[in-house]
Amino acid sequence: MPSGKLVYNWYISLVAASCMVLYGYDASVFNSVQGSKNWIAFFNNPDPNIIGAINTAYTVGAVVAGFFLGGPLADYGGRRVGMATGSLLVIIATFMQTFTPRGNIACFIGGRVLIGLGQGLALTAGPIYIGELAPSNIRGTIMSFWQMFYSVGSFLAYWINYACSKNVKKLGEWDWKMVVIFQILMPVLIIAQVFFIPESPRWYVQHGNRLDDARRSLAKVRDTEQEVEDELLAIREAIEFEAEAISSGYSALWKDKSVRKRMYLAMIINAGQQITGQGTLNSYSTIIYKKVFKDPSQIALINALNATFGIIFTLNATWTVDRFGRKFLFIVGGCGMAVCMLIAATVETQTPTFDGAKSVPVGIAIVFLMFLFAFFYKPSWGATVWIYTAEIFSMNVRAQAVGMCSQTQNVANSIVQQFFPIFLQNCGFYAFYMFAGVNVCLAVFVWFFLPETKKVSLEEIDTLFGGSNHVESGAEIVGAKDPHHAQIERIEEVEEKRA
Repeated sequence: MPSGKLVYNWYISLVAASCMVLYGYDASVFNSVQGSKNWIAFFNNPDPNIIGAINTAYTVGAVVAGFFLGGPLADYGGRRVGMATGSLLVIIATFMQTFTPRGNIACFIGGRVLIGLGQGLALTAGPIYIGELAPSNIRGTIMSFWQMFYSVGSFLAYWINYACSKNVKKLGEWDWKMVVIFQILMPVLIIAQVFFIPESPRWYVQHGNRLDDARRSLAKVRDTEQEVEDELLAIREAIEFEAEAISSGYSALWKDKSVRKRMYLAMIINAGQQITGQGTLNSYSTIIYKKVFKDPSQIALINALNATFGIIFTLNATWTVDRFGRKFLFIVGGCGMAVCMLIAATVETQTPTFDGAKSVPVGIAIVFLMFLFAFFYKPSWGATVWIYTAEIFSMNVRAQAVGMCSQTQNVANSIVQQFFPIFLQNCGFYAFYMFAGVNVCLAVFVWFFLPETKKVSLEEIDTLFGGSNHVESGAEIVGAKDPHHAQIERIEEVEEKRA
């Protein structure tokens, strides 16, 4: 039986991981509504450039928040404030999009920008919180649920869209508005819970050296008092070293050679996540499948099933990421995705089209390949990119670095999403050959440049990238005899002071 503390660890981590449901739902919402004739008519049949601009608007908001706002807010207000603020902005933006005046595409785009800002804040704070509270031996397993919750968001959006697509006559324009407004569900649940879970002990120590608050947070998620004191000592040692030997804030991201190296690596894998082809499938699978299938409700069902299997596929990361390591998943995932894209492109481009659609066997083959692509993507370049990014940075730069690196996804995504509708219109499935080549390159990059971080504590991970051991260096500053073990003398000290 798992201990009560282990169960509580999972609970608070899943509350934070719920921020990813926001991302998964929103990424799937716009993809879903593109299949609604009512949505198309409501906004006067937008052309491919406008469709691309609507996607780009979201990424602009997310990039601004992730690069410049998410890190400072998570640092100064705390990880919980970052998640709550992002959720509140998502709620406001959802109402903006749902009740946009007819034909006012600018208002709809404004809502997309605001939703990007909200998610940029939440997606910066969430993975930091999980990384700082989860025990190192199960950190990768817990963080795998971060990506799984993206699939949960997609699951909800696509099944709601499928239900609406089967009742278009009854719903009218609400066939797409219903899909949009359900987005408020998860941010409301996050706000209702987030201030009842403990704040990060690392944040408490960094802000005013609030050791008692940090100790209380750790006591809720660690089994013994000795574990609490050991981890608190390690946090103090690392933060003392970082405060004395390393600058903090955005400047530190580029001054320290070790941190700079991690920034480059994390930015590359985060950008790589979006150019594998998955980002494009999330946003444009509806118009992609229109080249294969005619029935909109059939396409909606395929998207919903894909999201359902996405949850199952992501669960593979929970037992593989800490067993086989991050590099293994990256390389196997990249090679598998490349093969799927190569075969899918070949099947579609080398088979005949009848009355604007492919034959049933060809359609089934393409859908199977897209599902197989998700099987390789979800536990590897889906889940593991977030795990790797959240764990490789030291405390003094973690919030800023995670915010900037994770939003590199949206920088890459905005570029691809803007031109992809035109690319698909002009070249069809030949575009998928590009994704096959990209995935091979990503696997090669990981093989040569990424060190393995499996089961390494956050305070000592710097050594993998050529940096100092912050625990051992900090131990000299705080005067600890054993940098890895704290003797519990707090009670005796208190009693001596009282005497």
